[in-house]
Amino acid sequence: MTSTMQTTALVNALWAKKTSGEEGKFWLPLIVHLTDTANVINWLYTGWVGEGVKLRLEESLSPAGAQKLIKFIGFVHDIGKATPAFQAKRSRNHDDDLDSTLMAQLTVAGFKELKAPVFMSESPHPIAGETILDWHEVPDSVASIIGAHHGRTIDASPETSQAPFQENYYQSTKCAEVQRPWKIVQEALFNQALEVAGYQSVAEIPTITQPQAVILEGLLIMADWLASTEYLDSAKRKPLFPLVRLGEPAELDTDARLQSAILNWKTTDSWHPAQVALDEDPYHARWGFHAREFQQSMTTSIGQATDPGLIIIEAGMGSGKTEVALVAAEQLAHATGRNGVFMGLPTQATTDAMFTRFNQWLSKIAVDERLRLQEDELHGKKVYNPLYQELVQSSNVNAFDEEDNPRDHDWVDGGSVALNSWFTGKKSVLTPFSVGTIDNLLLMGLKQKHLFLRHFGFSGKVVIIDEVHAYDTYMTSYLEEALIWLGAYHVPVVILSATLPKEKRNELIKKYLRGKYGYDYRDQLVAPANWQEVTAYPLLSLVDGCELKQVTDNTGNGGQLTQTVAVQRFSGDDQALVQNVLDRIKLGGVAGIIVNTVKRAQGLAELVAQVSDIQLMVLHSAFLAPDRVVQEAELQRLIGKHGQRPERLIVIGTQVLEQSLDVDFDIMYTDIAPIDLVLQRVGRLHRHVLKRPVGLEQPQLVLLGVNGAGDYGDANEAVYGNYLLRKTDYFLPDTLTLPTAISPLVQKVYDQRTDQQVPGIKAPYREFKRRQNEQEDRAEAFQIQAPQTGRYATLHGWLKRAHQSAEADSIRANAAVRDIQESLEVVLLRQSNTGVIQLLDGRPVAAVRAMEVAQQVIRIPAAITRYPKNAIDRAIKALERQTAQTFPDWAGKPWLRGSLALVLDESNTVTLLGWQLSYSTTRGLSYQKEE
Repeated sequence: MTSTMQTTALVNALWAKKTSGEEGKFWLPLIVHLTDTANVINWLYTGWVGEGVKLRLEESLSPAGAQKLIKFIGFVHDIGKATPAFQAKRSRNHDDDLDSTLMAQLTVAGFKELKAPVFMSESPHPIAGETILDWHEVPDSVASIIGAHHGRTIDASPETSQAPFQENYYQSTKCAEVQRPWKIVQEALFNQALEVAGYQSVAEIPTITQPQAVILEGLLIMADWLASTEYLDSAKRKPLFPLVRLGEPAELDTDARLQSAILNWKTTDSWHPAQVALDEDPYHARWGFHAREFQQSMTTSIGQATDPGLIIIEAGMGSGKTEVALVAAEQLAHATGRNGVFMGLPTQATTDAMFTRFNQWLSKIAVDERLRLQEDELHGKKVYNPLYQELVQSSNVNAFDEEDNPRDHDWVDGGSVALNSWFTGKKSVLTPFSVGTIDNLLLMGLKQKHLFLRHFGFSGKVVIIDEVHAYDTYMTSYLEEALIWLGAYHVPVVILSATLPKEKRNELIKKYLRGKYGYDYRDQLVAPANWQEVTAYPLLSLVDGCELKQVTDNTGNGGQLTQTVAVQRFSGDDQALVQNVLDRIKLGGVAGIIVNTVKRAQGLAELVAQVSDIQLMVLHSAFLAPDRVVQEAELQRLIGKHGQRPERLIVIGTQVLEQSLDVDFDIMYTDIAPIDLVLQRVGRLHRHVLKRPVGLEQPQLVLLGVNGAGDYGDANEAVYGNYLLRKTDYFLPDTLTLPTAISPLVQKVYDQRTDQQVPGIKAPYREFKRRQNEQEDRAEAFQIQAPQTGRYATLHGWLKRAHQSAEADSIRANAAVRDIQESLEVVLLRQSNTGVIQLLDGRPVAAVRAMEVAQQVIRIPAAITRYPKNAIDRAIKALERQTAQTFPDWAGKPWLRGSLALVLDESNTVTLLGWQLSYSTTRGLSYQKEE
């Protein structure tokens, strides 16, 4: 019989964490970490998690039942560390003195014959933890959470597969005396987990659904990471859960430890949105303008919903959809108990532009409600966004004054938005308010380590998805998978589009309903008789419970600006095109030329420069980030909403012009593209009410690239295929009346039933379907499955065959959900004729901050690294070698660690893989094959 005192001594001797360094040797008792994590997860659930997430967890458990389960998994999560397989592990820096001291501590407490089991690697502590829970007959749906809490799932319950490795659990397979201490501590910790949770026996632990398990796993990972964070700052002046110096007393006041940690960690307020009052105009309250008819109508309908789910808003470019969505976010957050908002956009450029508008909206809420709200921008180049940098500085995330009480800051009086330095990397998706590239949401569908954290992060937010028309078949596949899971979590989703094909609208609605109700939705759905054929515009499609409501404005254009656009087709060569542009603006005007490739944009720019001195600007993706920021700011200054328009200007760009900037052209030229993209480009034509130059008083669109019937050039067809270009060419009329023509045109082009009207369409359609099917097959290879709703569904196998390269870095993960070829990013520098390595603006690298050097990043064109198959690996190895030789100090700089430098010569050229690359601050990066 073992006494309570002996059991306590055995348990207290177990370690959970250990480390050493210049400051000494440190450790943390396992019992302290388990208690810390149980305390943290309970605090997060009661004080940080939104009511909507709680409702999903409490659906089959009751509020008390959910909280018991949360406490249980928080405490028991690392019970697998109470095994010889874990306790015999060496410290990461192989500090033999630290390791032997802790082993001796175990021996003194009563553990016998301690040594590292031969097959200890076969029982990592998450798997060992799940195995111990299996032995105690914990339901598989709960036990599998413990087995996956380091981010990966196993394929089945481990009880059988772990049977041959008894030494990993008990040190011996035969000697009862050696096994006894291990059995004692495992039983003691399991019983303490039951006691902490409030369970009388293991029989009270419930079986849960797979979506509930995913959310709980994400919550557990967050709690474990928070409880494992020693300090919030690198200066170690903001302690959270620090380790204990070896040799000092390890009996800690875990309640005081929690309180201190949360006071340091929680630097912002939680949002508890109020109901949006419709008796006063919410648009005037937020932005100072009165709602248009369609905005008012949509907002009223959304406010009347009792169980709002998916909302699709279709309206013209520049009509005010974004404002409808942000008001809807407040309405939906209040109605569904969400305490954050995510807004996803197609590109980094559109994200940067939207971040400014989102920040203004959120700041107004913060001031009105006297709160400090936490936000972030989620994409790989956010540090180059000036507004984000301002937030970093104003949030003071790296500074700390020990006498500074966070409750006494000025923001309590005035309200503000801020960052929190803990929410970085994979944790950034947990930030309550964020604007990011759509990849962040699409990654919900990709099998990837720690995917639970992403699902948990989105489960507590209102999700807004902008410009859905821009997503191809591959991306749409991931979007639909994400919608299924968002539906399963009852997350309210707002989708915005000016040019949405009705087939895509219908499919998005069905996917969300399937996630929320399973396939039973087909029998339960209440919807208008012709809901799948509706082409009204503007249009609100609102999923309210299992009822679909569709609302349109019958008063005309819903207050949107009406314009008639003349459409002309131009089939001349590039020299003739340039001359045509010059002729059109000879009396003044701003001409926009949007083309489908960077190379074409650069070629046209060279032709213009050869024959004219008219002011010329070029914008595309092949610029250094700082140069692109300068170009975009200058464009906004010249032809933005309140721009100082020059007498004459030619702007040549790629798709970034159709998506990212609020600019206004007097006349527009565009390469042919699918109809939805052409219409998006038209949205930059006569965008604002201005006095136009002579001859350009009416909006004019010139369509390029139509060489003949069904011939659109190899470059255009390589980007978009022949099928959609052929249908766009056929149905695009000589006169466009906007916005009324938008939806009918989009539906004609994307409806297969209209194919019979288009000559020569059969072969292009077969190729189009082949490419679509190929994209769908590739997308499904690494996609998670739809939620399993059966009683015995668990997390086992959820991430089976995960995308390994996507786990390695965010760039590869983003590529995995966008169907783009893996590419290479480099820091672009220049060597002067005196041998000094400089930024391209002439400043020596040695005199510039590391962060600013890191901003000089650019993507190498895919054409250079596409062939042969190992070209990109060859380039990486060569650049790694050159970077290590030229910049050995980069390895010690966080901003530059792992970066690859590509150094141009004094004429801004360099050779890579047999290609000559050149860079210009006005034209960007160009390339050509060496002879």
